[in-house]
Amino acid sequence: MEIKKVGVIGCGLMGHGICQVAAQGGFDVVACESDQGALDKGVARIERSIEKLASKSVAKGKRSEDDARAWAKEVRGRITSTSDTAALADCDLVIEAIVENLDVKKTLFAGLGKVCKPETVFASNTSSFPIGEMAAASGRPARFVGLHFFNPVQLMRLVEVVRTDETDEDVFASARAFGESCGKVPVACKDTPGFVVNRLLVPYMVQSIQMLDRGDATKEDIDAAMQYGCGYPMGPLTLTDYVGLDTTLSILEGWTNRYPDEAAFAIPASLREKVASGKLGRKTGEGYYKWDGDKKS
Repeated sequence: MEIKKVGVIGCGLMGHGICQVAAQGGFDVVACESDQGALDKGVARIERSIEKLASKSVAKGKRSEDDARAWAKEVRGRITSTSDTAALADCDLVIEAIVENLDVKKTLFAGLGKVCKPETVFASNTSSFPIGEMAAASGRPARFVGLHFFNPVQLMRLVEVVRTDETDEDVFASARAFGESCGKVPVACKDTPGFVVNRLLVPYMVQSIQMLDRGDATKEDIDAAMQYGCGYPMGPLTLTDYVGLDTTLSILEGWTNRYPDEAAFAIPASLREKVASGKLGRKTGEGYYKWDGDKKS
């Protein structure tokens, strides 16, 4: 099947970026957001980002100013916006990028299954929820995949393409080709907890917190060991503060509820304590480190 028109539901942090890279990839895009204020904000972010890319291309000598303006106008012209999911009826692919709440996502897909044409492929940008449960709710599990982009979508090269046991081979191939057209490197994965990246990354963060809780090493030494010993751009405790302690805890709680016997998903005591006290990481000024903007202490 050929994908030409793409709907993106949710125009927030992830959704606006998905809209942009899809438009840059040559697809007609329908940005859908139930709240008009959030929709307007998301579209404005897209416009600023496109203009920034155009300016950078001129500065780097890749385009003339006229060509850059024409490119920006062409990309922006591929994007329309709406607050009505009925506008997604004729899309070939619809990607969900709304709040990380499984029940809300399942309700959304159940409704979309009645709105969109039978050929439409559905995808979720979830980072942690089972694709199979949303696929079942949609009423078309054979035409359902995960398309997990990474933040910031405009810059991060990876997209995880997730299949269930019921995903049609042609649907999966089309989803992977879509990711490539958006300028991403697609990696294939089964519908396993956290897919590839988070299935490896979150337990790694958990182990670092448990090491700190046991007093095996200081947070500074744990981070330095992984940064300078393994070449990571930042250590695991700094990373946890960046991700958000509440986000990390939410992922772990979801996994432990489904897989209570999996030791890798055990929730560290200090993580619960810090979230309960409102110390959520960089965004609140304190997590495992204290933060002043992007500077930690």
